[in-house]
Amino acid sequence: MPIQKIPGLDISYALISFDDNGRERTDDPEGGVFSRRVQEQVRQTQPTDIFLFSHGWKGDVPSAIDQYNRWIGALWKVTADRGAMGTAFRPLFIGLHWPSQPWGEEAIGAGAAAFGTAAGATLEPLLRAAVAHFGGGDAVRQPLELIFAAFERDPAARVLPDSVVSAYGELAKAIGFSAGSGPDGAPDEEGAALDPQAAVRAERIASAGESFGLQGNVRNGILAGLRQASFWLMKHRARTIGEQGMHQCVADLERTSSAQVHLMGHSFGCVVVSSILGGPGGSTPLPRPVSSAVLVQGAMSLWAYAETIPGTDKPGYFRRVLNGAVSGPIVTTQSSHDSAVGAAYPAAVGLVNEFDFGTELPRFGGLGTWGIQGTPLAEKQTMQDENGVYAFKPGRIYNLESSRFIPDHSGIDGPQVAHVLWQAVIAARGQRA
Repeated sequence: MPIQKIPGLDISYALISFDDNGRERTDDPEGGVFSRRVQEQVRQTQPTDIFLFSHGWKGDVPSAIDQYNRWIGALWKVTADRGAMGTAFRPLFIGLHWPSQPWGEEAIGAGAAAFGTAAGATLEPLLRAAVAHFGGGDAVRQPLELIFAAFERDPAARVLPDSVVSAYGELAKAIGFSAGSGPDGAPDEEGAALDPQAAVRAERIASAGESFGLQGNVRNGILAGLRQASFWLMKHRARTIGEQGMHQCVADLERTSSAQVHLMGHSFGCVVVSSILGGPGGSTPLPRPVSSAVLVQGAMSLWAYAETIPGTDKPGYFRRVLNGAVSGPIVTTQSSHDSAVGAAYPAAVGLVNEFDFGTELPRFGGLGTWGIQGTPLAEKQTMQDENGVYAFKPGRIYNLESSRFIPDHSGIDGPQVAHVLWQAVIAARGQRA
């Protein structure tokens, strides 16, 4: 159901879903798109504040609901911050869902594939899952069949045959793989071109920890290039959906009421949130600025908001967002325990190992490790407990070192993270708890 009641709490939220092309799904039980009913609710109730959340990778509908239950539930439980919003506070919470399940071993269930055996049938479910994930059709299936057949013959191969390299090239054409530019490119354009041989080396780096849903042997040998392709596809989808359907959805909500709008994204959801703010091409603003934005363990480039990227004369793709798209603060979090962003992100984007938290800024590094860099608006602070006082100011960027309270990539539902979101909202409203 599009209206989700959080178990054990007297609070609910709207769940608005989009397809992989950025179009809102027609899943309103009464027919049509659910956002129209949400807009009508906004007209009737006139909330003071609208909170929109975007999950990141591995977000099918059940897991998205679970995440939003935990995030919004944690927010609601911080009663001191909620009380600071005043008696007139009337919130509306919205969870934005988009198909972000990456291709990987989990797609066919635990134990379903016996890699390295001679039984070719065991690979068929994984092949089918890969074909579906990359869009289906003969143009996708044919190169994938060749790649899987080569893997079956030699699962431990570290040097790829020319035929496999060529097949990866055909797969890249079929899915429209567009990466290959420097760190100034759009999220799905920056990084290394599809290079399956380099991916074989990089997968050893990513195997150090979480790797955006790609577990176990699926990273090995000839199949390693599929991680890079899947990672690109998720970033491409996050930007497409954010710039198109979700940008339009937020714009319609702004036109419907004068409520303050607050955005929060996690992982690839930070690409979604940034794309909502930037609009099509990164240069189409919303009707009015949102009040605050919180980017939690972002799986996007540290240079995405840069005025000028070091070694170039170019700005980051989302640089225009800093020209008034957010009237209040922008807050990001970093954790040294997040190996998904710290190790797997640079391995998948740049096919390099740049996981060295706290030292020289890399060319390809994630927001969840380094924060927003390349702008004088950004400053570093440390995440505090749920009673801490932040001096957030409108128009500034705060990169919070959060290793004490964020234990891994997805461990973001504690009261300390919820308190950060509230403090950004309170700062945007010109209040102090």
